[in-house]
Amino acid sequence: MSFADLGLSDELLKAVSDSGYTEPTPIQRQAIPSVLMGRDLIGIAQTGTGKTASFVLPMIDILAHGRSRARMPRSLILEPTRELAAQVAENFDKYGKYHKLSMALLIGGVSMGDQVKALEKGVDVLIATPGRLMDLFGRGNILLTGCELLVIDEADRMLDMGFIPDIEEICTKLPKKRQTLLFSATMPAPIKKLADKFLTEPKSVEVARPASANLLIEQRLVETSSRDKRDTLRKLLQADDVSTAIIFANRKTTVRDLATSLKRAGFAVGQIHGDMEQPERLRELDRFKSGEINILTASDVAARGLDIKGVSHVFNYDVPWHPDDYVHRIGRTGRAGATGKALTLVTSEDAEAVANIEKLTGQTIERIAVQKASAPKVDETERAERPERKKRPERPRREQRDDRPRQPERRASPPETPDEGWNGPIPAFLDVGVAA
Repeated sequence: MSFADLGLSDELLKAVSDSGYTEPTPIQRQAIPSVLMGRDLIGIAQTGTGKTASFVLPMIDILAHGRSRARMPRSLILEPTRELAAQVAENFDKYGKYHKLSMALLIGGVSMGDQVKALEKGVDVLIATPGRLMDLFGRGNILLTGCELLVIDEADRMLDMGFIPDIEEICTKLPKKRQTLLFSATMPAPIKKLADKFLTEPKSVEVARPASANLLIEQRLVETSSRDKRDTLRKLLQADDVSTAIIFANRKTTVRDLATSLKRAGFAVGQIHGDMEQPERLRELDRFKSGEINILTASDVAARGLDIKGVSHVFNYDVPWHPDDYVHRIGRTGRAGATGKALTLVTSEDAEAVANIEKLTGQTIERIAVQKASAPKVDETERAERPERKKRPERPRREQRDDRPRQPERRASPPETPDEGWNGPIPAFLDVGVAA
């Protein structure tokens, strides 16, 4: 099946061809025709399966007919992170270059004034994170009554980040008669409840078992200790087949420390985490994509949806706290039919977290051990030729100087004598006698 069989316009097919794609992925084959027909849709697909294009492509054709109005976006795409929102915007620019559609990106870390100006001109596509959208809505800069199409992307990530109440409130401000698309890698109960509440007779599309890992990714658990983790990581990065790699850690401080440590060791490394400003994060991603650096240390802000071609390895410096995050992390490699490797450093304290991952993915991950670098052996003849180390002469004890002031001698107190009675003058009344 080709993209032409999905019912897309000639302009869109040309843009897809210019991007180098010839055949749609399974999620695209099943989702695009239903979206073009105007149906609500639930798409369950693991990361790296072409999920973004499965809603971006039909949206471009749907929005090709119509006109935008000031502060009233015609469609809304909700993303959990700034990076995912920026990536969806890149997809619209790439696939919509032969269409005259306007777009606005509402994310934190960017001037709110510029975003308001874009909204006042009118936009066909509004891509936003829930926090910034709610902020501008509260200020009266957005009207959602003209939104005909809603996309909730990475719904399970939205759940993890606590955005579900915001999404529910946003849905109440949209017109009831609309088309809603919900995409998620997993379908926990709260997401199912959200879908039941806001979607009307949706078509369900599932191209992989929920939380299953990509079979094209070779997974290994590397046994080490907390003390040796950094040395083990450096040894793994020095392997010949490591061309580009993303290293995930659970804490932002660990991400920073790893980047500093690896840079000192001579690696071309960058970093991305939640404490960085948005322009700085995008700049680091651009350096990684362009090949200026080939190693990127990252927190889970980069674990979902980032589509970076050619990542050969993913390293989990820390075993993720949530097993779902493991699937999303390793999904940064092995994308678009390519193979990849995912290596997770585990210590004895990680047994429970590893067991949860294996339970979720339904597979036992192979364990390997990295040999420690042993100290070089010294040949006995070489030892004999070595000169003996001279013993340091003993330092003489310090003698007491004669001119040092001496402490005055204490006088011995006189010995105590027994009490011999009264030793004063005898009173006169004692001499008085009594007649017999």
